[in-house]
Amino acid sequence: MARGDRIARAYQQLRELIVWGRLAPGSRVIESDIAERLGVSRTPVRSALHRLQQEGYIVGVGRGSEQRLTVAPLTQDDARDLFAIIGAIEGLAAQHAAGQARPGRAALVAKLRQLNRALEQAAEATRPDPLRIFDLDTSFHRSYVEAGAGLRLLALHDAIKPQAERYVRLYTSALVDEIARSVEEHEKIVEQIQAGSAEGAWRAVQRNWRNAAARLSRVIHALGERGSW
Repeated sequence: MARGDRIARAYQQLRELIVWGRLAPGSRVIESDIAERLGVSRTPVRSALHRLQQEGYIVGVGRGSEQRLTVAPLTQDDARDLFAIIGAIEGLAAQHAAGQARPGRAALVAKLRQLNRALEQAAEATRPDPLRIFDLDTSFHRSYVEAGAGLRLLALHDAIKPQAERYVRLYTSALVDEIARSVEEHEKIVEQIQAGSAEGAWRAVQRNWRNAAARLSRVIHALGERGSW
């Protein structure tokens, strides 16, 4: 395997461990331990950690030779900023999706409504499955992003969205009772795309992410930030 491929693989594996919470927020990141865990040399791990630090998944504590790397904590301020950024990116994508020709919009609207109904049903189950709820919510948003975003917006979305997913995955059980509000907000997005209103779609997406940030903030306030020092 080429060096670039080894680095990319180490990056993907490490990012997945962080997003899924298998490397806990605030936990120490030791290069040699990660290399052993992934079964690779320290060189690709070092490059992967550098990229993850640039993207905000890893943070350095201390200075110079005393600096130690840790998994970025989950905080209310960080969540607010991330959700605002994602709302801006997805809002632009929704604008473009709403501007498509009627046949394309109709197919997208049908798909979005199917996903939103499934999300509603999953939340109303006797024993809701947080993982299924997460997957359906993610699929809903990704559907209109892929329909409307160009390559640059998609690249930005791919880089930023997983950072927000860290929050949703770790706090999702406490957010299940709020899904009904998300479903209602999703329907407003669908209605605006169906109507071909670019401005309306943008506003509906912004509102959804702004409200989602407020809901998450309340949960974090109640349960505490993860990995803060």
